Amino acid sequence: MPSASPSDVRAAVAKRTPAPVYLILGDDDAEMLRLTADLAALVEDELRAFNVERIYAGEKGNTASSIVEAARVLPMMSERRVVVVLRGEKLLKPKRRGKAIERTIESEEGADEPEEPASDLDALGDYVQAPVPSTTLVIVASDIDKSRRVGKAIMKHAVVVECWGLKTEKNPRFLDLRQAARVAEQLVRKAVAESGQQIEPVAARLVAERAGADIVRLRGDIDRLMLYAAGKPRITVADVHEVVSPETAQDDWAVTNAIQNRNPGEALRQLGLAMEAGAVPYMVLGQLAWFVRDKLVSIDPRRVPAAVEALFRTDLDLKTSGGEPRVLLERLVVELCARK
Repeated sequence: MPSASPSDVRAAVAKRTPAPVYLILGDDDAEMLRLTADLAALVEDELRAFNVERIYAGEKGNTASSIVEAARVLPMMSERRVVVVLRGEKLLKPKRRGKAIERTIESEEGADEPEEPASDLDALGDYVQAPVPSTTLVIVASDIDKSRRVGKAIMKHAVVVECWGLKTEKNPRFLDLRQAARVAEQLVRKAVAESGQQIEPVAARLVAERAGADIVRLRGDIDRLMLYAAGKPRITVADVHEVVSPETAQDDWAVTNAIQNRNPGEALRQLGLAMEAGAVPYMVLGQLAWFVRDKLVSIDPRRVPAAVEALFRTDLDLKTSGGEPRVLLERLVVELCARK
């Protein structure tokens, strides 16, 4: 699949040499929306009302065929037309019927849209293989079913731009939390600098560490911090504590700290808090793997062989649906706390 970074896309926009089809995939909504705005800038300001169309997938009448029809319209008084499809996962990764867990998710989200007919999705799959040169079709989605015909066609022919925020992919097998913290700190510093302010290094690090690998939480904390400290020349640690207090922030290292102290009760409590806050099982597993690989080996090398064996067993069970993810992680946490 052709792939590009957000900076590659912006460079193409600056040169006015965009690809005919983009798939912007990820969970960093802010960055994804900025990219769509940059691509819309291919059309002159005064002509965007005629040549930039935004379509929300899944809404009544917004089918794959209607998206193709919009993309085939020729630009009016401009050399380019831009069609942006938002919530693309509604078409490209629809909820499947018949499984209890998916029925539960659907009831929670209030989703009642039927799956797109295969023949209708085929129209979009055919279009991306032979797109209209004067149109730039931008599909924004949080996920895509790569096993379906339309998914395979898009992944093969579209330029794929992944925006996973502080992660490298949707569900990384092992998450480098140190690298995530470095990237998060850079984002904090950049936001502060763009506002014409400065921030104490410890304060920037604190905001980054409390976000863990959650880009949505990080951007929310940054927005609140900038609003709270508006007009201040320098943002301090005290400002950060006012905005992101320990009472409202989940300590992303609490589970590993409890394991290090061999406190299974506290480790289980903190794991429960993390899971209830929406932690992804594979991200938790990645954090525990980092602890064993980088910390436990120096703290107590005798515990490492059993810990590694428990990690691999849990990883296999998660991949093969060998149990409820939370129960598997609870078992792992207890084993990592064991004295023998």
